[in-house]
Amino acid sequence: MDVSRTPALARPLRVLALIDRLIVGGGAERLVVDLATHGDREHFVPFVCTTRSGSDPRVLRELEEAGVRVVDLARSRTIDARAWWRFVSLLRRERIDVLHAHSFGSNAWGSVLGRLARVPVVIAHEHTWSFQGDPLRRLIDRFVIARLTDVFLAVSADDRRKMIEIERIDPSRIQVLPNGIPVPKVSGNDVRRELGIPADALLIGSVGNLRPQKAYDVLVRAAAILHEEHPHLRVVIVGEGSERSLLEALIAELGLAETVLLLGERRDALDVVNAADIAVNSSSFEGSPLSVLEYMALEKPIVATRVGGTPDLIEDRVQGRLVAPGDPMALAAAISELLVDRSFARRLGKAAGERQRQEYGLDAMGRRLETLYVELARSSGRI
Repeated sequence: MDVSRTPALARPLRVLALIDRLIVGGGAERLVVDLATHGDREHFVPFVCTTRSGSDPRVLRELEEAGVRVVDLARSRTIDARAWWRFVSLLRRERIDVLHAHSFGSNAWGSVLGRLARVPVVIAHEHTWSFQGDPLRRLIDRFVIARLTDVFLAVSADDRRKMIEIERIDPSRIQVLPNGIPVPKVSGNDVRRELGIPADALLIGSVGNLRPQKAYDVLVRAAAILHEEHPHLRVVIVGEGSERSLLEALIAELGLAETVLLLGERRDALDVVNAADIAVNSSSFEGSPLSVLEYMALEKPIVATRVGGTPDLIEDRVQGRLVAPGDPMALAAAISELLVDRSFARRLGKAAGERQRQEYGLDAMGRRLETLYVELARSSGRI
């Protein structure tokens, strides 16, 4: 990161990020890669450990080209004694100073095994609090992860509140670390021409994995409503996942085959968003969505659901429009408002871009996180 750093300690800290696997499109996965590849190499030595096989080769290549060592435990099941013993051995052999686990499974295993390996600093990071009443999850979060780690990170104030009120975790154990993204890079590809979308057609874009959380069925139903008023409207969704067949069936049922396009995974997702007139997030729940931060960085007019940490990023009618989740009519009405009032839409996009640059850049997030590493390392008394 191109920022001035305060020396960490007498020697660089060896920091290992633990995550299930590295895929394209995942928010936690993207942050692991961004933090490892953009970090302060003078004072921190990054490692990444995936617990399961199946990481995207392109993501692994990105890390390797940046000089980040990646280890795959390749565990075949949840309780895989051999794989987890290799992990403990790795922590000891490489003299890891900070174990930074990401998302529930890695948080649980990392908290227990990090202590077993006597790692000085162990951090758990919850990227999207999605507790749905599972009592085992509540017990593990409260009595294992929160108690065995030095700090439990949440990505938004809303996530922290739920962890305290619903899971009854000690508030002193939880800190909020807002997400940040690097400066977005667009290649300038003519996405509209590639997809056969006229330059003057109204285009809605959205990026995210096709899974229930993203509620793309709501966006598809909103497109059906908008199609009546804007017959030449196009909606493009970038991402892949388990909901594809259901979404394809819904698109066919509503007669939207020419209107809604599922583009699958694309490395040029930012080019797709950049080509759009409006960017949408229709999720039913979120942590602090990186996709919304990317929309903001590209100064796109945004319509998003009022869930999780999204209201921390966007104030309604200031940096974008916020609507209730699960309501196609409300989503369509907000999108239509911005399609009709283009001047208002541009003002929202401009304000969103300014806010992202000031508060939610990767450099700012990296500084906060690396400062936390140093503070915890010093307080451990072992470094």
